[in-house]
Amino acid sequence: MRDKVSSSVPAHLALADGTVFKGRAIGQIGEATGEVVFNTSMYGYQEIITDPSYVNQMVTFTYPHIGNVGVNAEDVESARVQVAGIIVHELSACYSNFRAQGSLEEYLKANGVVGIAGIDTRSLVLHIRNVGAQMGVIASGEHNPDELVDRARALPSLEGLNLAERVSASAAYDWTQGTWVLGRGYKQHTTSELSKRPLVVVLDYGVKYNILRLLIDSGFRVRVLPVDSLAKDVLALSPDGVFLSNGPGDPAAVVAAIECVRELLGKKPIFGICLGHQILGLALGLKTYKLKFGHRGGNHPVRNKITGLVEITSQNHGFACVPDDKLASVKVSHVNLNDQTVEGLSVADARAFSVQYHPEASPGPRDSRYLFAQFRKMVEVF
Repeated sequence: MRDKVSSSVPAHLALADGTVFKGRAIGQIGEATGEVVFNTSMYGYQEIITDPSYVNQMVTFTYPHIGNVGVNAEDVESARVQVAGIIVHELSACYSNFRAQGSLEEYLKANGVVGIAGIDTRSLVLHIRNVGAQMGVIASGEHNPDELVDRARALPSLEGLNLAERVSASAAYDWTQGTWVLGRGYKQHTTSELSKRPLVVVLDYGVKYNILRLLIDSGFRVRVLPVDSLAKDVLALSPDGVFLSNGPGDPAAVVAAIECVRELLGKKPIFGICLGHQILGLALGLKTYKLKFGHRGGNHPVRNKITGLVEITSQNHGFACVPDDKLASVKVSHVNLNDQTVEGLSVADARAFSVQYHPEASPGPRDSRYLFAQFRKMVEVF
């Protein structure tokens, strides 16, 4: 099926360090600002751009052709597109997939997403790896590059920003949907069926739908609470376990969430992913820091220090926890084999554990889905 790509409208990508790329506009004609990052996944672009962890970021796809399989109403990780902008080498002029309901180009336009194509994304990624993630501006049409660079320099860094409050649910809700099955779609569970299951409360810092689906598949009843919920709000529900979700921004800025988790430690089994992992670390007394260019993609090797096995993982984070040998009860359970950063924490006395990567793997491999079963077992024996 053909797709009309906006190849005739010029566009610029200007970075805060003065680097400028010229290409052609895609998606919504206009301007976008945010931190310029890159993702190495070869597939799953729709899941990526709807992931709440990408709020305030413009994603560069390292895979050269994006849009090949179109888009559909099912492969989303939240209720809307979350990225600030999209950067590709080539937006496919056609798409082909039996599940496709439209083109990525039209999807971007419908969701007001500004993008740029036709630039050397290899050069951009190498630049980010060398100098670090940059604040940037994408602008459609003819512009003075120097003025765009000045605007990029004036943008605030993600450090110190509490972005979780921008993407969290505004009110509590119950989740009833399981994972997708070919030919059947997503399995919907009835309230009466779920009422017999152990309850897990999800603290929503920007949770991905597939995490909620896998919690359902693991045999839980799921209640989602907003980011500003207090420990007493959680405990009032008498949950069997607490889950700390992924999300965007600086973990140290989500002060209320850190205090909430600190008060819950030891009272209920806790499992955290990504931002939830970092918030657990901060609640335990660790510190966090911003990585040079972050980890984003579906092919990151992580070693499980408990089993010795290596897992290929899906990742999306720009901050990491600092290990502290003085905290004897806090064990580093997983490490990144590319740079030795902390990828997992375990606190046996508090019945709490977390991972920096994404075991729900949407998109990505499924090596780490055992962690949901591990959480279920922990809840059963608590």
